[in-house]
Formats: sequence, C-alpha cells, structure tokens
Amino acid sequence: MLERLSNVDRIEVMVASFSSILQLGDSCIVDSFSRAIAVQREAEIFYGNEGNPPSFPVTTKPIPFLPITEALSYRVYNSNPVIKVHNLEVIGFSNASILHVGNTKKVSMEARVKHIRQLLPYGHEQDMR
Repeated sequence: MLERLSNVDRIEVMVASFSSILQLGDSCIVDSFSRAIAVQREAEIFYGNEGNPPSFPVTTKPIPFLPITEALSYRVYNSNPVIKVHNLEVIGFSNASILHVGNTKKVSMEARVKHIRQLLPYGHEQDMR
C-alpha cells in the first residue's frame, strides 16, 4: 500500500470534537459517519421528545450510489515519493471528520444533518420579549 511518504514537521490542532480523529500514519480503511439534528427556534420552547434521528427520513434513507460504468485507465508516476510539509495549523474539525497524514487505501465518509427552523407567526415576536 505504501506509495508515498508523508513528512510533517509540526502539527497544531486547537479543537477536534464529536468523534473526530487525528490519524498519523497509514491506514487501510477510513469509514466515518455523522448524524445530527439542528433545531433553531425563535422562542425558547422545549418539548422533551425531540432529538430522535431515526424519525427523520433524511437520516435513514439509503443513499443511491450509481455504479461506475466507464472504463478507467490511469498511470501514476511519483517523481518524488515524499510529501513534505513544514507546519500544519488547524483551528478545528468536528462531526466525524478526519485529519489524516499518511496513505489510505479506502475512504468512505458520510454526514447527514437535518436542519429545522421554527419561527413564531408574524407579529408574535414582541410577545416573547
């Protein structure tokens, strides 16, 4: 699997959160999945039965991957087998993201987010203040 060497002198990451990974070195398979519900409300009302991702089809419906039918042909020539980076600064990464330094044979990543915006009827904004 080793096709190139990755050489990074310095990595600085401020925040890695919510199932994110900092991977140093080669890997065979990277498989990442994130499911989230984002609710934005104009009024602070909580019902208690919220936050059930399987109740939203966007989080459970299969993604239709179309098969590749074209014939692919390529040739790789690495004149320099080393990728050299002096300094890598990352503010942050989140939600099943991966910062990977190295070779990977197979990568599969999926993020499903359901955004819900609940606004008050027109004219009721002053009632909540």
